[in-house]
Amino acid sequence: MNILVTGATGYIGKRIIPSLLNEGHTVVCIVRDKLRADKSYIEDENIQVIEGDFLKPETLIDIPKNIDVAYYLIHSMSNASKNFDSLEARCAINFKTYLETTQVKQVIYLSGISNDEKLSKHLNSRKKVEEKLASKHYALTVFRAGIIVGSGSSSFEIIRDLVEKLPIMIAPKWLNTKTQPLSVRDVLIFLTKAAGNEHLYNTTYDVFGPEVLTYKQMLLQFAKVRGLKRSIITVPIMTPKLSSYWLYFVTSTSYRLATSLVDSMGVQIVGKPSAINTILNVQPLTYTEAVSLAFEKIEQNGIISSWKDSMVSSGRLINQLHKYINVPTYGCFKDYKARNVINAEKTIDKIWAIGGKNGWYYGTILWRIRGYIDKLFGGIGLRRGRTSPTELDAGDALDFWRVIFADKKQQKLLLYAEMRLPGEAWLEFKIEDNILKQTATFRPRGIWGRLYWYSVLPFHGFIFTGMINKLVNVK
Repeated sequence: MNILVTGATGYIGKRIIPSLLNEGHTVVCIVRDKLRADKSYIEDENIQVIEGDFLKPETLIDIPKNIDVAYYLIHSMSNASKNFDSLEARCAINFKTYLETTQVKQVIYLSGISNDEKLSKHLNSRKKVEEKLASKHYALTVFRAGIIVGSGSSSFEIIRDLVEKLPIMIAPKWLNTKTQPLSVRDVLIFLTKAAGNEHLYNTTYDVFGPEVLTYKQMLLQFAKVRGLKRSIITVPIMTPKLSSYWLYFVTSTSYRLATSLVDSMGVQIVGKPSAINTILNVQPLTYTEAVSLAFEKIEQNGIISSWKDSMVSSGRLINQLHKYINVPTYGCFKDYKARNVINAEKTIDKIWAIGGKNGWYYGTILWRIRGYIDKLFGGIGLRRGRTSPTELDAGDALDFWRVIFADKKQQKLLLYAEMRLPGEAWLEFKIEDNILKQTATFRPRGIWGRLYWYSVLPFHGFIFTGMINKLVNVK
């Protein structure tokens, strides 16, 4: 079948594409920015990548008409704007309007379990999207999932941060809220097996794991899998705002995402029983099995996608990478350094491994201090790290930077700063004629931007010098 995948650069989208290809389908990926599409897609004759934005109907005209099945996996905007619910509704309406001009027979939507009487704004938005997607032209299949557990998922990484950093937790009372976590492996099985299955036309199913757990139980079971002893004390006095700050400062999440999560975590997410497991022959993993499987992927460096690479993980919204790929020159300050390279291949490998657990090779304590300062002022800090320890692609998060361009053959890496700044900043590494050229560019915003540049200039002098020296001094 010819299958359309929206949200193809998102957490679920990246993972379902290989599953669909393994089933023998051809896949059409629609992305807002082709630079973010996996490089392997270009070389695969069974994948077509199309650039389009469902907030802009005029950009959808290149989507082919001969679509059999379409996956609606657009959820990423929910943390980027206060009026995300209206944006998601517009996306769904534009999607439906265009799909009704095609030959599509089935649309599959991954929604959220919404059985509680009082829903969060996020869950209520997903439920309304279901209504917007309903059509007489095609059949709609809806899977409502709860907490998704898998390497790189937001829930997994936040729980991991809490468990591994806090031996004793003084936590909000919403940790006693019940939920039914489901492994990302099982989510993909449900979604993949549903394609073209006429028994699932115009149906809605809750999909969930075999256990009903509180968030507190999830944290303690996670700790047990990791061989850690943890104590949790829940208190009733922590307000939603304090809870959001608690998540924000302890984990790698942005404040906006923390606020959205706190809003949702007060809602019980328990699914309604059905025959869907029997219909699709799925036996969902337990929570501890899902956590163990996630760590196997992490140890094998097999993380396909991570919520940290979402364009809204920093709390900012950068949709089009190409807008930042041409580094400005007018009205900018620059720190330029160049060194002869001993071994270009090893230097490139070292550049590609920069950040995350490897650090920035020089002045590590100063980089950490800058990260703490950024966090205090509402930024992302250094806690996102990086998804892969050795690979970088356009759109990846790298500590408080965003990868704008990454090409080993061209021997060039370009980063754009997502930390809190009175201006904009780029960091470029490029090897030409066996010379590593390292350029930090800052475009100030007003007088505060200029004052900021001159205040950090003394530190740049030895941090960037030390960094380039470390990068070229490899044999």
